[in-house]
Amino acid sequence: MNYVIDCGENSIFTAIFFAVSILNVPSQLYKQALALNDVMHATNNPKNNHMAWILTVNDKHPQMGEHCFVAPNATIVGDVQMGNECSVWFNAVIRGDVNSIVMGNKVNIQDGAVIHCTYQKNATIIGNNVSIGHNALVHGCTIHDNVLIGMGSIVMDRCIVHSNAIIAAGAVVLEGTVVEAGSIYAGVPAKKVKAVSEALIEGEINRIANNYVTYASWFEAYNHQNDTSND
Repeated sequence: MNYVIDCGENSIFTAIFFAVSILNVPSQLYKQALALNDVMHATNNPKNNHMAWILTVNDKHPQMGEHCFVAPNATIVGDVQMGNECSVWFNAVIRGDVNSIVMGNKVNIQDGAVIHCTYQKNATIIGNNVSIGHNALVHGCTIHDNVLIGMGSIVMDRCIVHSNAIIAAGAVVLEGTVVEAGSIYAGVPAKKVKAVSEALIEGEINRIANNYVTYASWFEAYNHQNDTSND
């Protein structure tokens, strides 16, 4: 008896299929092999390689506003609400699995950044016109409007970052810290180092937020192909 099946390079599936067909291994193993093969096929399918991972968790699906860009290989899961003109960049993760994450308009989550929350305790709330720098971690905290979170910085649970503030690159804002409006916090642990001038508000906070709206527009064809807005 001949068995013909397109297993490609999936040697695991081939071995299990042979065992089930020839050696009469229980059918449950066969079903598991089929499921594994489907996952591997989906992962290796070129049509799927450009898609972000946007997943439902506990019946809660991410909700996105208009003109948002979610990069290939970004991950958004669960109870996440995004406003308009937001962007989520390469390798960024927004995990609304254990609590909610709410973002306003013109929020950019840059490459490698992680937004999370704390189970049954602390949601994450991010206002309008906020930039989360590359590889930053924002966890279970509140960030008001017009804020720049610098590259590689960490903002921990129950922190409140008031408007027109800047968290310097590499800073660690310890749990429960209240960042004053119009201030720059730097260091480990982060402390206020100086006030934010009008020039910095316009030249850094607003400039970066506006630039990321522009950068996202360069991916308009991708946005159209993989429409992330909700009807």
